[in-house]
Amino acid sequence: MSNSASGTIPVFIGTYTRRKSVGVYVYTLDLQTGKLEYHSELENIEQPSFLSLSPDGQHLYVINELVPNGQISACAIDAANGKLELLNMQSTGGSSPCYVTVHPNGRFAMVSNYLTGSVTVLALEAGGHLGAVIDKKQHEGSSVHPERQQEPHAHSMLLDNGGNFAFAPDLGIDKIMIYRFDPETGHLTPGDQPWVEAEPGVGPRHLTFHPNGRLAYLINEIGSTMSTFAYDGEGHLEQIQTLSTLPEDFDGINHTADVHVSPSGKHVYGSNRGHDSIVVFSIDEPTGMLERKQLASTKGRIPRNFAIDPTGALLLAANQETDSIVTFWRDDNTGLLTETGHAVEVSMPVCLKMIHTTS
Repeated sequence: MSNSASGTIPVFIGTYTRRKSVGVYVYTLDLQTGKLEYHSELENIEQPSFLSLSPDGQHLYVINELVPNGQISACAIDAANGKLELLNMQSTGGSSPCYVTVHPNGRFAMVSNYLTGSVTVLALEAGGHLGAVIDKKQHEGSSVHPERQQEPHAHSMLLDNGGNFAFAPDLGIDKIMIYRFDPETGHLTPGDQPWVEAEPGVGPRHLTFHPNGRLAYLINEIGSTMSTFAYDGEGHLEQIQTLSTLPEDFDGINHTADVHVSPSGKHVYGSNRGHDSIVVFSIDEPTGMLERKQLASTKGRIPRNFAIDPTGALLLAANQETDSIVTFWRDDNTGLLTETGHAVEVSMPVCLKMIHTTS
């Protein structure tokens, strides 16, 4: 489906099926214009909120954000036409799962169960099918927020650039839990530094690593902040900076959501739900320190998720409450965003994923 001659790549869109959405949507993105065009859809898949692609781009793994029994679905991607085919489904071993990531070796999927505060590992079998849960870690504790931090709420799960350590930001306990990951068995064991604590009440949500592997950036949902960490490659994080994602005069309700570093490593971006913007920070690569450069309106409400295309030229923002995906040009030198003039209507978009090849 990818076509380097025409400069188009597929975009997979996870949604909530509470209103008009029927499941997972596939669009094509024109890298020359920023225009999105409908391609196909996978119907009758319930609450397909978060997505993750296999390293080879042949399979898509879909979180079914269900209560009390969360599920995950495996889908094959037809290389000829880009359509999705449902292969099988498995339990995530928890309630209201919200995140999935696939190990670089393509043999394991890792899931965060938000409501029950656990992380699980599932085997990936031949042909991309999901096996059963092979490991599970239950988080424990609470923090200071009287409503949202009375129990653990695992919000994401990702690996360092080497694939040897897994990191699970937990909104409910204000910690990033750190696990050593065995790429042969898929088992998790607590790292030498079993966790790193965030400031009380900030609610860690998503974490991402810099391409250099020495820096990590954490977006905090409740506190509306972005934190910078130094990383030693051996499972040890050290916080070195925290900045607000909001303008100084903002006095409304805001919850941050997603975070991504540009492919060049020059900038990091975060989404604000409430202020309804993408915050742009420049990165001083020797130190990892950030400087805020822009707050760009997403032209819609509640930007739950966003994505930067593999070339770094475009940023796509998914506005969950106004049913739109808006595309922006991204200047790699300044990091600044400008509208392309293109947007599409998709009911309750939650997650955007693009295959990082154009062959």
